[in-house]
Amino acid sequence: MRVMAQMAMVMNLDKCIGCHTCSVTCKQAWTNRSGVEYVWFNNVESRPGQGYPRTYQDQEKWQGGWVRTASGRLKPRSGGRVKRLLSIFANPKLPAMRDYYEPWTYDYEHLLTAPAGTDLPVARPKSLLTGQDTKVTWSANWDDSLGGGNEVLAADPILQQVSDQVRQDYEKAFLFFLPRICEHCLNPACAASCPSGAIYKRAEDGIVLVDQDRCRGWRMCVTGCPYKKVYFNHRTGKAEKCTFCFPRIEIGQPTICSETCVGRLRYIGLMLYDADAVARAAAVKDEHDLYDAQRSVFLDPRDPAVVAAAQRAGIPDDWIDAAQRSPVWDLIMRYEVALPLHPEYRTMPMVWYIPPLSPVVDVLRDTGHDGEDPHNLFGAVDALRIPLEYLAGLFTAGDPEPVRAALNRLAAMRSHQRRINLGEKPDGSIPAAVGMTPDEMNDMYRLLAIAKYEQRYVIPAAHAEDAHRLEQLAGECSLDYDGGPGMYQTGPFGEASGTPVPVQVETFHMLRSRQTSDGFTDPGDEPRRVNLLNWDGNSDAAGLFPPRRDNGPDPS
Repeated sequence: MRVMAQMAMVMNLDKCIGCHTCSVTCKQAWTNRSGVEYVWFNNVESRPGQGYPRTYQDQEKWQGGWVRTASGRLKPRSGGRVKRLLSIFANPKLPAMRDYYEPWTYDYEHLLTAPAGTDLPVARPKSLLTGQDTKVTWSANWDDSLGGGNEVLAADPILQQVSDQVRQDYEKAFLFFLPRICEHCLNPACAASCPSGAIYKRAEDGIVLVDQDRCRGWRMCVTGCPYKKVYFNHRTGKAEKCTFCFPRIEIGQPTICSETCVGRLRYIGLMLYDADAVARAAAVKDEHDLYDAQRSVFLDPRDPAVVAAAQRAGIPDDWIDAAQRSPVWDLIMRYEVALPLHPEYRTMPMVWYIPPLSPVVDVLRDTGHDGEDPHNLFGAVDALRIPLEYLAGLFTAGDPEPVRAALNRLAAMRSHQRRINLGEKPDGSIPAAVGMTPDEMNDMYRLLAIAKYEQRYVIPAAHAEDAHRLEQLAGECSLDYDGGPGMYQTGPFGEASGTPVPVQVETFHMLRSRQTSDGFTDPGDEPRRVNLLNWDGNSDAAGLFPPRRDNGPDPS
């Protein structure tokens, strides 16, 4: 057993309202610059829908993820090393700009400079790629307007896998939202596909990053990622992807998308897993077994044997404590309500989802039944307007049983809590029907409904003794180049006061220590830089004022 730590996320889809606040704040922090106008590290998809890029889930077309060979081993679906080498200069399995969308802005200047006339001036859409007039035909969230329509249904890869009856009835479907970021997989296909080895998985927290210095722009990683969450910067010729906001994670803060989420639907925590078991679990023969296989890789952080092995592996005690308090562990392993996105890709994703239950009560109410009665509620799960087969196609490789079990637990929690809120005596048979105790159900309710900030985000900060090493790792994958966001040194928000501070931290959540400190941290071998825009005014920064000259005693 080789214990390693992995940062992970769970999203509760029952709470997502599709406001795209997470997408906008991520865009502002990471991809608001030239060359990546079309890029959204975080996007919110409408289901049913084609997704972003369009039909990215059709791996017969895009060749992403892994496939199991006849010998029981895994290889990238896009081909082995020889095939990738032969096509290295002409990779045909790439989404085109039309599969994403042509980014645009509006000619607002024309509204101000147009001469007086009888007609009102208009702001025409202008392409951010060519600068010419363009016609807006698609975007990263275009399915919001088309969800449930025949145009979308015909191209939804998941819907094509379910029965004709479901497809015919799907116009009645409840529209739900699916936020997506990079999955930071345990078995990342993007890293295996990269000829130059630029994509790597950090050993200390499992975050998958791109070394900008080593990237040669082969774009094999774009093909290899089945979630299509690796993007190509057409200005710099480099690959870019979601970084799980690692500068914030290193100081114990949640990602930008989590911090700004209106619905508070995201949970971040640490998971301990057996690295030696990953390849074996990802290569199980039956795709329906992949969900249980991945859960078997996770280690119980309260098991004394696991704790001892983690300590031998060099995992700090406070990280082990964080793993024991992890909300992600509870939702995946204790309550069993979180499910992985497309486990059939065999990448072992680490961003999991709680499936939506919202329509179930309405289904019963429309038939004149009590929508919260437990005897009705469990049966209604099979009658959801969101077919179980569709949810299973997203989260369990087509196996509806884990989805049904998760929804039954959520329905039981809803019924159990309703009795408490109405002042009725709790019915112990409701939790027992889904294999839970009343205390466990109360704990699950508190986590899903009223958990505080520090309960939703249990993030151990990086250790001071690792600071220099982590800083160097960050420099390898940072986007610190001409046109980059300038996480270190210069950037759109100026340089940091004292030791360079990541823009994400400086902009969205000022560090308390920076606001109250009387001095600056010694930058060591780093050049000391000061910028008036970012100087907090709490002390005289070295280099900000000329050095004081000692001319002897004051003659007065």
